[in-house]
Amino acid sequence: MGSRAPLRSLALAGFVFLCSSFWAANGMYGRVGVAAALEGESRRMRLHTDGSRGDAHAWPGYLYTRAVGRCTPQFWSSGAEPWPNIVPQEAAVSKVFGSRSVEKYGPRLTLLEATMRTDDIGGSAFVKLVKQGSAALLNAYTRRGFPFDSWEVKALLLEALVSEEAAAVQAERFEQANESCV
Repeated sequence: MGSRAPLRSLALAGFVFLCSSFWAANGMYGRVGVAAALEGESRRMRLHTDGSRGDAHAWPGYLYTRAVGRCTPQFWSSGAEPWPNIVPQEAAVSKVFGSRSVEKYGPRLTLLEATMRTDDIGGSAFVKLVKQGSAALLNAYTRRGFPFDSWEVKALLLEALVSEEAAAVQAERFEQANESCV
């Protein structure tokens, strides 16, 4: 009987911790319900293009969040902000960046698919290049003060397709610009 008391207090402490974690997460990320109510939107569940559910401005989850910053590929693939009309999500990389990109990425890879790729870590430098380059292009169209113009992003991506080393260097430059963007 004596061993159950510590288990009960441990269970109670665990329950309190979980509840406090939930409410802390709701306070940090979950202000969507209040914002939606203030805007007069209905509280219906939405399915985004990346498969996540929730309000358009909601964080995808507490333990796993995709939206890192306002300019990263993860942010653009999360659907947290509308894409510029000049480059829709379903636009093919080969159409946006030019026919030289068909060799590396094929004719059907879309900009949304490029920003959603997860095989860039430890993989080919060309994968990281198209992922970061797509985000850089979106940032060039939508963010004032972004260090690259849209034509520069396109030209630099095409120039970097000559070698794995050039692709790695340019992908790193795009990544730095994307992560330092505000």
